[in-house]
Amino acid sequence: MAATSEQGTGGTRQAVRSDGGLLLFRVAGVPVLLAPSWWVGSLIVVVLYAPLVGRLLPEASATTSWLLAGAFALLLGLSVLAHELGHCLVALRLGIPVRRLRLFLLGGLSEVARTPKRPGDEGLVAAAGPAVSLLLGGFCGLLMFAVPPDGAVWLLVAECAVANLAVGVFNLLPGLPLDGGRLVRAGVWAVTGIRAKGTRAAVAGGAVVAAGLLVWALWGLATASPDRWLRLGVCVVTAWFVILGARSELAAEARRTWPEGLVLGELVRPVLQLPAESPVSDALAASAGRGVVLVRADGVAAGLLDEGAAERLASTSPHAPAEFAAEPIRAETVLLASEPGEDVVERVRETAAWQFLVVDDEGRPAGVLRRDDLRAALNRRTR
Repeated sequence: MAATSEQGTGGTRQAVRSDGGLLLFRVAGVPVLLAPSWWVGSLIVVVLYAPLVGRLLPEASATTSWLLAGAFALLLGLSVLAHELGHCLVALRLGIPVRRLRLFLLGGLSEVARTPKRPGDEGLVAAAGPAVSLLLGGFCGLLMFAVPPDGAVWLLVAECAVANLAVGVFNLLPGLPLDGGRLVRAGVWAVTGIRAKGTRAAVAGGAVVAAGLLVWALWGLATASPDRWLRLGVCVVTAWFVILGARSELAAEARRTWPEGLVLGELVRPVLQLPAESPVSDALAASAGRGVVLVRADGVAAGLLDEGAAERLASTSPHAPAEFAAEPIRAETVLLASEPGEDVVERVRETAAWQFLVVDDEGRPAGVLRRDDLRAALNRRTR
């Protein structure tokens, strides 16, 4: 399994390592992580695949069977990695930031930090992974003709071909969170102009894919297929992954969609400008229900008052300048009051900040939008 996912930005190297797994290396600045569940998935593959090796190579010893099963698990992991690198590099090429790439239980995930702006971009990123997998599978398939058949080396090459073809073909199934589902979403989005409609269509496809996997697994049991236990284990885990992923995609779409009738001005807190040298205790008292812009004597904004930092500073040094508790105003934390709602949601989601300065078309402060206020409003409208 492999897929792309949309996540917010932010996080240090240590945070990435702790919540995502072991940092293996970086590609174009994107961390590649190995989640602890990858070892569990690989162990399942080895245990279920080793008996099949004995049937494919009757002369192989038990040790050889286990080694070849381990090699298959490793090749499957490398196949997923190549697949995800395809997603990652195309996304970066299109200017879409990628937070990280993770390998986990029988699959992988490229976490993009921003939703593609156009259906064509979504389609290109989605198609890149399966294209890499199918090309690698085809290459290994041709290589099989150059290797003496019926030996361990031939079986390893065949394993590599099967692993890549399986990853490529499976991910083209038309349901989220698989790449085929993203292609469905891109197509419906391009036709209707509404991304949410594409998401709903692809989520329905994900339900069909999960049901199909379970039916195939049960069919293997009913017909006593030689690979029935391997098929059952992989299909159950994969169906579970598809169902959870589809639900997550549907919830993410609801969070990014600006509800009809919601006005940004309803969420923005009034803005108050104070001298940056004001005592932090006074600035904190004045901030109740408002956003505070701290301005230096030369007229340059020092930043927005960070209430958490201000409370900590006021507890020890109540007369310290409020500027010491200011959150810098950056280009990405400034919103136009006239921006479309979807763009506001996207900006807030992808920017590591808890409050944003809203300005009018002439650049004058119109208020402060807090992340929690926006999240609460979106949750109320989507219930």
